[in-house]
Amino acid sequence: HVQLVESGGGSALAGGSVRLSCAASGYTYNRNCMAWFRQAPGKEREGVASIERDGERRYAESVKGRFTISKDSGNNTLHLQMDNLKPEDSAIYYCAARPYCVVPIGLSSQKYTAWGQGTQVTVS
Repeated sequence: HVQLVESGGGSALAGGSVRLSCAASGYTYNRNCMAWFRQAPGKEREGVASIERDGERRYAESVKGRFTISKDSGNNTLHLQMDNLKPEDSAIYYCAARPYCVVPIGLSSQKYTAWGQGTQVTVS
């Protein structure tokens, strides 16, 4: 049973930083693709950052240079370091995974088969 559990959300001031984590379990971690998505009130869910099976990273244009996605294979955890936050970064952030990933899937939400419950990030 695949399970993703996010943590680390909260409030921050504009220009500040927040670090999100996603603990993954129930599958072979080193074959997966993972990503972070977010959804603000009244808006569609959008891709934020992804990391492929081979480590290739992709970012939404709106977060390039400010956010960093990383994997900690030792404890099956995905991270999103968010720096220089802006009020428009406020949203619920979701961790997503495709446990067995053969080709890159980037920020295509429909390609991910497991989702976390989400964690709120509020920037003021």
